[in-house]
Amino acid sequence: MTFAATILTLYPEMFPGPLGISLAGRALERGDWNCQTVQIRDFATDKHRTVDDTPAGGGAGMVLKADVLAAAYDSVADGRPALAMTPRGKPISQARIRNLAQGPGAIFVCGRFEGFDERFFDARPEIEQVSLADIVLSGGEPAALAILDACIRLLPGVMGASASGIEESFEDGLLEHPQFTRPPLWNGREIPEVLRSGDHARIANWRRERAQADTLERRPDLWKAYFGGSDTDGFDD
Repeated sequence: MTFAATILTLYPEMFPGPLGISLAGRALERGDWNCQTVQIRDFATDKHRTVDDTPAGGGAGMVLKADVLAAAYDSVADGRPALAMTPRGKPISQARIRNLAQGPGAIFVCGRFEGFDERFFDARPEIEQVSLADIVLSGGEPAALAILDACIRLLPGVMGASASGIEESFEDGLLEHPQFTRPPLWNGREIPEVLRSGDHARIANWRRERAQADTLERRPDLWKAYFGGSDTDGFDD
């Protein structure tokens, strides 16, 4: 099954962009996924092809018009998940990425300026509002590229080793353990002895402990969620 990505944007030339090279690019050439762009401006009805207007109630910037957005979205809506890129959205998770990657594809709506007329979402409640993080971008395209990349790498056959998509950060609620490679001694720093021991049980235990310790230190929010909302700082036995 081909993962079909449709992107509603004012800048269709941004796609596939970096997704046209490396693993994602080869997957695109094989037909593992495809990329269709829709120019939002094509659905404006006035002679100037206006897609935005001033904010109701005053304020800086411009807001994307609900009527133009709805017409663009309705032209491609077909039951696939639809995601709108907005800092007002819920931060997307690896679990949601994995769920999307297992489906037929998705529609991505990329915002610009001060965002979307809220009535667009009121009228199309199936559209999921998502963000990458607590940051504001100049437009939704970089976020859509990042989410697409996260989905594409999980498609069957895209990554060389099937475990590559499982043994990594967020898949089990923790950050991934540190990684090392040759040479064994670099700049006065050695690879941890346990990783050179050949003892797979010890290695697995070390990796688990480091994943827990690093998550507790760097992402206390993940650590709390890992323990079901508890503030415990205990580790697995």
